[in-house]
Amino acid sequence: MHEIGWAHSSVLKKISLIPSLVFGLAITLGSTPNHAAEPNAVLNLYSARHYQTDEALYANFTKSTGIKINRIEADDNALLERLNSEGAKSPADVILLVDAARLWRAQVNGMFKPIQSKVLDQRIPANLRAKADADGTTWFGFSTRARIMVYNKDRIKPDDVNTYEKLADPINKGKVCTRSGSHPYMLSLVGALIERDGTAATEKWAKGMVANMARAPKGGDTDQIRAVASGECAVALTNSYYLARLMRSTKPE
Repeated sequence: MHEIGWAHSSVLKKISLIPSLVFGLAITLGSTPNHAAEPNAVLNLYSARHYQTDEALYANFTKSTGIKINRIEADDNALLERLNSEGAKSPADVILLVDAARLWRAQVNGMFKPIQSKVLDQRIPANLRAKADADGTTWFGFSTRARIMVYNKDRIKPDDVNTYEKLADPINKGKVCTRSGSHPYMLSLVGALIERDGTAATEKWAKGMVANMARAPKGGDTDQIRAVASGECAVALTNSYYLARLMRSTKPE
């Protein structure tokens, strides 16, 4: 087992919130307003979140408003497919999704209803919500996590992985592990790089990173960390909370 370090690209700190956006909420087409004014009000929630910390959030909401929450939990793709098939007749009022890429895709497909909220506009920065139009804003982000690099301290110098661009540097040839490039976490990172550096530069970066891979992309973010720990590769991309979760775990595996 090798000692692992981690790095977050200082060069991309200003835009890293976009690829790192993990959870966002949106009002669905089938939602009905003014629940709080109705007796025995209910809010129908479709959620891709599966965390105990949310229970306090839901309980506090119900305590403060008197509105009961009915939840349907599934992964993001299943929820979007369901929402799409239900259309404007969907019972869902609010949907919680993982990653800005999925929020954007659903927005483009016209699955969200824009709303106007001074409270949300004041509390959520403009870079963490959809661009507003005359009708309002379609989604709001409320949780972010960094897309970091974990690395083997015995094989990698910190300066060799202090930017995302360094993953394409020949100095890291045969050392890089990632999950599939088609996963939303990776697509969001690539999208942020395109926005900052342009398409040509990002394509060159992607080709360079592929050339530096220790093995073909496979597994999830936790698998990338384990690959670094086992010596299969020397550096990998992962969302920060996967590393924190492993560090807190008492399970030997």
